[in-house]
Amino acid sequence: MTPPFTPTFTHVPPGRVAGPLQLVPVNAAVVSVHTADGAHVGSLKLVGGAWKFKAMGYDAAGRMEPGHGPLTEQHNMAFAAPDAAEVSARLLGAL
Repeated sequence: MTPPFTPTFTHVPPGRVAGPLQLVPVNAAVVSVHTADGAHVGSLKLVGGAWKFKAMGYDAAGRMEPGHGPLTEQHNMAFAAPDAAEVSARLLGAL
């Protein structure tokens, strides 16, 4: 599936992120999570029957920093399903 936006994988400063969040399926157990403008902020991973949000940040040089990024406080938040509306509301509402 080609997303309706251009995914980017660069540093996103702390603070509010552009919503709503967008989900892009990677495989049966992983869904990539992006801001409305395409910035990658994490993934949903199917772990033990629950979908868990895994925050992802990038340093100034573009290196991945698992567990970091603008949604780091929501790392490991669990979801019953990868529903874009619920994921966006809960992750962004927690800020």
